[in-house]
Amino acid sequence: MEMIEAMRSGRIQSSTWYSASSSSTFPHPPYLTSASRHCRLSISQRVSRISLLSSCSSGLSKTQLSVSTQRNEQNLLSVGVGAEALVTSNAPSVSNEPLVAEEKIGVLLLNLGGPENLEDVQPFLFNLFADPDIIRLPRLFQFLQKPLAQFISVLRAPKSKEGYSSIGGGSPLRRITDAQAEELRKSLGAKNVPAKVYIGMRYWHPFTEEAIEQIKKDGITKLAVLPLYPQFSISTSGSSLRLLESIFRDDEYLVNMQHTVIPSWYQREGYIKAMANLIEKELQKFDQPENVVIFFSAHGVPLAYVEEAGDPYKAEMEECVDLIIQELEKRKITNAYTLAYQSRVGPVEWLKPYTDETIIDLGRKGVKSLLAVPISFVSEHIETLEEIDVEYKELALESGIENWGRVPALGCEPMFISDLADAVIESLPYVGAMAVSNLEARQSLVPLGSVEELLATYDSQRRELPPPVTVWEWGWTKSAETWNGRAAMLAVLMLLLLEVTTGEGFLHQWGILPLFR
Repeated sequence: MEMIEAMRSGRIQSSTWYSASSSSTFPHPPYLTSASRHCRLSISQRVSRISLLSSCSSGLSKTQLSVSTQRNEQNLLSVGVGAEALVTSNAPSVSNEPLVAEEKIGVLLLNLGGPENLEDVQPFLFNLFADPDIIRLPRLFQFLQKPLAQFISVLRAPKSKEGYSSIGGGSPLRRITDAQAEELRKSLGAKNVPAKVYIGMRYWHPFTEEAIEQIKKDGITKLAVLPLYPQFSISTSGSSLRLLESIFRDDEYLVNMQHTVIPSWYQREGYIKAMANLIEKELQKFDQPENVVIFFSAHGVPLAYVEEAGDPYKAEMEECVDLIIQELEKRKITNAYTLAYQSRVGPVEWLKPYTDETIIDLGRKGVKSLLAVPISFVSEHIETLEEIDVEYKELALESGIENWGRVPALGCEPMFISDLADAVIESLPYVGAMAVSNLEARQSLVPLGSVEELLATYDSQRRELPPPVTVWEWGWTKSAETWNGRAAMLAVLMLLLLEVTTGEGFLHQWGILPLFR
């Protein structure tokens, strides 16, 4: 009981307790457009420094955590919008007249995609690992991207099939995303913005290319691109947007179509309140809700993405958790909480703390009740239904945690869908001013560079595109584990190169690379 009280006296971050009550400001979500002449955007990552202070009282060890957070304020110039702790909806009230007259409005929802049956698992994994934003090879070995993807996908497919079998034989992601698209269409219509909503998956059907073809057939003139990832990451929103860029660049119709991108929306009031509602509801299912530790579990990314490529994912995730906790505190919910990262793969270091290690640590510290919150997921899929509900639940019970609960993904929660509709409506004014010349119209939708450069490229200077992100390039890194991982990757590449050139080896014996005999 003393442990629970000590926990409730603070908060948890990175496997330690911390407080999120300090005041802070967050930027209005940027809307990136093909002609954003009136809006210059920049993202400055905040840096959190955590110092652990220990004290003993009456023979009991209590832990306090002092958190000092440095945030650089972000400015929106010439837009007339100030920074706010929570971004409220600025969408116009419903009227009898359409908000955008004589225009065909489209909304493109971007998502990861997932295999719909067990036969889809291996080709889905191949598409995933063939993406250079997931595994970036040194330039000398880029021709091995697909053979390496084939190798990894074949090795991982059996285990992945077991996971999908346990949740019904396939991912429910497409079905849920279809439902979200339909509810978003209805919500936009109710707000007097008639629009068609399309789905573009990155690694499985319906692919982004298929959605774009339908957009062209429907004659859409204004397009809002909305990734279904609350927080921006190079490996999720960035990968989907880069693919979209390559499609736009080579198509005359798309070059001249007015479009806008909403890169992240984790600070929006509707999203934050919808998450808080779900957490509050699930807490009430425990016998002693006040003693439950709220466990935010986010999808991880390689550490190099954050430290070397400038990915704002970690900073945005921490800010998102802060905002949800602030909303809960307004409701007199002051439970201890923690944030950890799941789903790591490969030999390189990923964002820490890891979810599995954190669960074990919490059990060791005497935590008895845990409520898991899938913070980076808005739809149920294998990471929630199998990894959290099965693997992490079993680990928690084995670690001494007696009471387990899990907050469902947002899905089609009405407040969430309504807020997404408001985000689309608020972005539409930024679609209107299209570039006047064909040269300017061919300015990239998504610059191939670091995230700060990616966002800065949308200013009025129309500066030259930066070079590609070099996450997996050979060279000195900030992490010895990352260095060792790259050495291992090079060894694998050498083996693959030997197989490709000689046509002999264990991969050919297993029938994995028959095309290279």
